[in-house]
Amino acid sequence: MNKNSSQHSFLRTIILVSTFGGLLFGYDTGVINGALPFMAEADQLNLTALTEGMVASSLLLGAAIGAVFGGRLSDYNGRRKNILILAVLFFAATLGCTLAPNVSVMIISRFLLGLAVGGASVTVPAYLAEMSPAESRGRMVTQNELMIVTGQLLAFTCNAIIGNVLGDTSHAWRYMLVIAALPAVFLFFGMLKVPESPRWLVSKGRKEDALHVLRRIRNEEKAKSELAEIESAFHKEAEMEQAAFKDLAVPWVRRIVFIGIGIAVVQQLTGVNSIMYYGTQILKDAGFETKAALIGNIANGVISVLATFVGIWLLGKVGRRPMLMTGLIGTTAVLLLIGVLSVVLKGSPALPYVVLSLTVTFLAFQQGAVSPVTWLMLSEIFPLRLRGLGMGVTVFCLWIVNFLVGLTFPVLLANIGLSVTFFIFVLLGIASVIFVKRFLPETKGLSLEQLEQNFRAYEKTDRNSAEAEVSG
Repeated sequence: MNKNSSQHSFLRTIILVSTFGGLLFGYDTGVINGALPFMAEADQLNLTALTEGMVASSLLLGAAIGAVFGGRLSDYNGRRKNILILAVLFFAATLGCTLAPNVSVMIISRFLLGLAVGGASVTVPAYLAEMSPAESRGRMVTQNELMIVTGQLLAFTCNAIIGNVLGDTSHAWRYMLVIAALPAVFLFFGMLKVPESPRWLVSKGRKEDALHVLRRIRNEEKAKSELAEIESAFHKEAEMEQAAFKDLAVPWVRRIVFIGIGIAVVQQLTGVNSIMYYGTQILKDAGFETKAALIGNIANGVISVLATFVGIWLLGKVGRRPMLMTGLIGTTAVLLLIGVLSVVLKGSPALPYVVLSLTVTFLAFQQGAVSPVTWLMLSEIFPLRLRGLGMGVTVFCLWIVNFLVGLTFPVLLANIGLSVTFFIFVLLGIASVIFVKRFLPETKGLSLEQLEQNFRAYEKTDRNSAEAEVSG
């Protein structure tokens, strides 16, 4: 093996190992989908609609907090060390969930698991971005998104196998949960063998160590030139005053953060995670038996993976704004159909199959258009000085809305039924389409500097219009 292919092989190993953080993210958010019906039984955790929501959503509250502090901890400890700590937390919290004797221990363990999920959601993409060559950074970072949906598909598949083989066993849900311990072990021992991010090493003054890492994954010329680029970028950032909350008093800054929060909230208000967390419940409510619902739910996982591939391809071909609009109109129309047909076909043997085909169609629009655009636009709209504040606030808002959807969905399902619950999401979908049409700028093909100039120009136009109205 020549040196060049050895470097590529080592880089592929780094990507594979670190994206197991994304796989754990996907598995731990998806596994609850199949585990809840068994966990809710009277001889198990005896869950009500509210405690079902608390078990599912406690992870999301933990993830909101983990995402806020994960970035800062990885700046302090290093990306690699932070992922090692997260692997230990993934493992310990998984065992806590698996062995939980009551609902209180389960909620606490799921919250701790959420801290690991949130930490991984910010640390793994940062590590991948800093290890990847510039020309293939986008493709390598999006591999983490693929691993997340692959983790959810793996969870749905394991749920179906265990639910059908051990469905008559009281503790089937414990077997579903404990599987997540295996990738956590792989992540820990794998990260022991990969290096620290050169970007972080430079930030700590360890230039020689950074060059040594770059030589293991780049040729000599590229390693030296990239080190010079990292040093230059680091010095520029060090001289730059980072934005703080007081900067929200500036209209164009406030507007850009408002749009960022809007993009994050819109992605969650489609109701996607009601299907990812409660897909089995939805199919049961439509008329499937539990075992059949678990098998049917695999289709949701398969389409999520396939649609993510399509979405990544489309990002290079289509504008962000029309892609997001198409996705939102599609998801809203599908939810309307689910709501209407749940009433029209109530009691019909065709209903469960209709609902399954519609949830699959919904996920095709969501994972093929809405989700890829969300994460890409969040990475594009914030100028460098605003990046830390903007991403911190928007990702926190995304997880909190995710938490609220996860908490309230089973309560709504139990009290007002499937159709009315989806009609509520239809209204939220219409509001999301209006928001995107009214406020969202197109970012495709524009540099961060051009976007900042556009926002400043918009503020100036607004001010001139206001002055003209006053003088008029």
